[in-house]
Amino acid sequence: MSLELDTHHYAEAVKRNDLEYLGELREELQALNELLEGEGLPAHEEPEHRGTDTARDRTGSVPYSFVHYLRRAYACSLEYPDRPLEPVAPGVDPADDPAVDKFTYRFDSHLVCHSDCEGYYLPVEFDHVLFPDDELEIPGGMVGSSVALLRELVYVAPYLGIALDNEGELSDNEIESIYAAHGDDDDHPFYRERETWVLFYEAARISVTAGTVITFC
Repeated sequence: MSLELDTHHYAEAVKRNDLEYLGELREELQALNELLEGEGLPAHEEPEHRGTDTARDRTGSVPYSFVHYLRRAYACSLEYPDRPLEPVAPGVDPADDPAVDKFTYRFDSHLVCHSDCEGYYLPVEFDHVLFPDDELEIPGGMVGSSVALLRELVYVAPYLGIALDNEGELSDNEIESIYAAHGDDDDHPFYRERETWVLFYEAARISVTAGTVITFC
């Protein structure tokens, strides 16, 4: 089983004229806007047409377990900012790291505090992860900000050996370097974290610039 991050569910449904699916998506977007309204936040209007920008990750998805490696990396970089990040030891579950537990229950990390397999990130700025009421029936039980997610990914990048430019942007050359360093045998000590990072970064980048929802699927 693997996790995909989609940034154009709605636009693709409009393009296909999939009326049944569009109805479902509109209900979900309405529920998300009710959540935002209840929090005093601006409403989100999802674009009906896909932009020209495309994600540059090569995997398209990652195993669910990889997400926990990236979350642990971010939590440890916050907990021990002056220490080099150490790889997860063989046989150890990254989700069991005390730093992950700490930052999950602070509810202010949009990377750490989110469903593993479903739910949304919205291109709206807000500090703490949102917890919708059950009657809204929003998948995942938590809604994150892709603006905050992108900021967290930029923060953890140097701990994973990922070089961004002065604007916090990822160049095409750096993407080439990331995948080249992994090799055919995934022999980089942080290959799980880095592959997941690129997947998440590209989704967050497009979400913020195009104003689209990130959907876990």
